[in-house]
Amino acid sequence: MSRIATAAIAALLIIGHAHAAEPITLRDMGSFHVGGRLVEISGKAVREVVFAPGGVPAKVDPNGTYQVEQMYVQYFLPANEKGAYPLLMWHGGGLTGVTYETTPDGREGWLNYFLRKGWAVYNSDAVERGRAGWAQYPDIFKGEPVFLTTANPFERFRIGDGPNSYDPDPAKRKLLPGNQFPVEGYENFVKQNVPRWTTTDDATIAAYIAEIDRVGPSVLLFHSQAGTFGFKVAQARPDKVKALIAIEPAGIGDPAKADVLKNIPTLIIYGDYIERDSRWPKIRANGIAFADAIKAAGGSVDIVDLPQAGIKGNSHMVMMDKNNLEVAALIQKWLEGKGLTK
Repeated sequence: MSRIATAAIAALLIIGHAHAAEPITLRDMGSFHVGGRLVEISGKAVREVVFAPGGVPAKVDPNGTYQVEQMYVQYFLPANEKGAYPLLMWHGGGLTGVTYETTPDGREGWLNYFLRKGWAVYNSDAVERGRAGWAQYPDIFKGEPVFLTTANPFERFRIGDGPNSYDPDPAKRKLLPGNQFPVEGYENFVKQNVPRWTTTDDATIAAYIAEIDRVGPSVLLFHSQAGTFGFKVAQARPDKVKALIAIEPAGIGDPAKADVLKNIPTLIIYGDYIERDSRWPKIRANGIAFADAIKAAGGSVDIVDLPQAGIKGNSHMVMMDKNNLEVAALIQKWLEGKGLTK
């Protein structure tokens, strides 16, 4: 290889390193479980279980005391902290904290983005999800879990163009025009889906309250199903919640207690294609009505419809879309404008 060619390769390597993201430097990281309760189970038959092929059967007595309804939290504390308060990330229904990690197509997620901006980030798996663990059902978790087909999120999360837009063959899937979801990573996305219950809201709210009581004053960033959790937890601990960032909230807080949120700056973000969906116009209307109730009580709520802000094509999974960092920058600017950075 000639000296000129070698020099050219070296120059390219230097350029590549110059454009690579700076390493994330942490002063600490770790995890903990929080919340939950003890429950007694009785009246069940003792059975024998072989735990490994060729093993010796062991008697398993299901009667006794169980620890249930706890939540898992993983935290990352940057060396150069610039957020005035920790940032707590809460995921939506049928999902876990993976929501905010690396995107399905391998790009940087919001967890890393906000760490780079100097926020202490606490990312959780809520009650009944992921590393929080399950409990017996219907004995403890009432009812049965809801499982999603591979087609369901594609058609319901405003990725595909409505019902019957999903096809096992990626080439035959019908996308909404200009959609920003990374469809090349869709199979990776559905691997993140986990079962969920519709009967554990009270336990989840209790666990999130326990998280705030442990962490202290915080900013809450929450998505979809966690809309209910974020607003209700803020109503339960208004002195400890310093800001609310609701990403397409599918639920709201208690309208009768909207005034409790009047001193908490709130940002609500909605993506694209809402008017084309069968459910989201009503869901958004509920969110706007709740925001109006907060404002009527003297509160501050900023509502951003991304298409009107010039950010187009977003699905329900805004934090995973190809323009996810553009939306994250909008949130960062809002936080800075509210005086929530050092």
